[in-house]
Amino acid sequence: MEAGNRTTVTAFVLLGLSNNPLIQRVLFVLFLVIYLLTLTGNLLVLLVISTDSHLHSPMYFFLRHLSFLDAFYSSIIVPKLLENLLSKKKPISLLECFAQISLVIISGATEACLLAVMAYDRFQAVCHPLLYMVAMNRKVCTGLVGASWAIGMGTGLVNTILLAQHHFCGPNLVHSFACELPPVLLLACSDPYISIASIFTSMMVLGLGNLVLLLGSYTLIITTALGINSATGRNKIFSTCSSHILVVTIFYGSGVFRYMTPASGSALEQVLSVQYSVVTPLLNPLIYSLKNQEVKAALRRMLARKPRLTF
Repeated sequence: MEAGNRTTVTAFVLLGLSNNPLIQRVLFVLFLVIYLLTLTGNLLVLLVISTDSHLHSPMYFFLRHLSFLDAFYSSIIVPKLLENLLSKKKPISLLECFAQISLVIISGATEACLLAVMAYDRFQAVCHPLLYMVAMNRKVCTGLVGASWAIGMGTGLVNTILLAQHHFCGPNLVHSFACELPPVLLLACSDPYISIASIFTSMMVLGLGNLVLLLGSYTLIITTALGINSATGRNKIFSTCSSHILVVTIFYGSGVFRYMTPASGSALEQVLSVQYSVVTPLLNPLIYSLKNQEVKAALRRMLARKPRLTF
């Protein structure tokens, strides 16, 4: 579309992961299975926590929101990916692309905050057990979750609005299977300095800020655990916290490499995007269900219930 003497792009084309029809069909089946397992796993965790009274505690209140976030994030990326794997043409309008970018940033920033909140919750439980239920009452927990969502939404909206101010004059080929900020920003014809500064600031404030809270919380937790004489008590603390540490490592490891390295469209970048966008939301419920004895016990209780027949 011509705007004066400038050509304005009205849609992008997602190049995807492969142009080979056979590989596309294989990837479609693989990602469909992963997506269904992701939804099943996260919704099952949501259901178990919501229905089992033994899990009505602050830790599982936060875990329930984490499961919702993972299902939500996966649903932002995978359905469009599946659609493109079956399509010869892979266009996406600017509005749809910017909406996807905004939702991706919102869910990622919210999850970063929520993981820090969960670490703070474990710190209170381990280091101040007698005051735990007072410090982490329902009002505080709801406020922390609300603040996480508010920060995530603010971060997503600011970065997307700044991106939308750029002029896109072509080419319109996105070297990715989804609209993500780094590869789309490469296509801007106007100076991307403000958007790059905003991304960097967001990563520094949210990423490093939450990482400091995480490391501080777990340093104090480990120090407290090592001071406990009971081996059983130490093992219980490490068992409870190991799942969260593993989730944090996966989230930050893939996220930092994805958003703090220059966008290039390389094979490694695509693998990191798949791991971050498709695989990680599947891993979280598996990690928590396989490593958490209380979740496994609650799942067994739910499956063991006999359905009541009414006539």
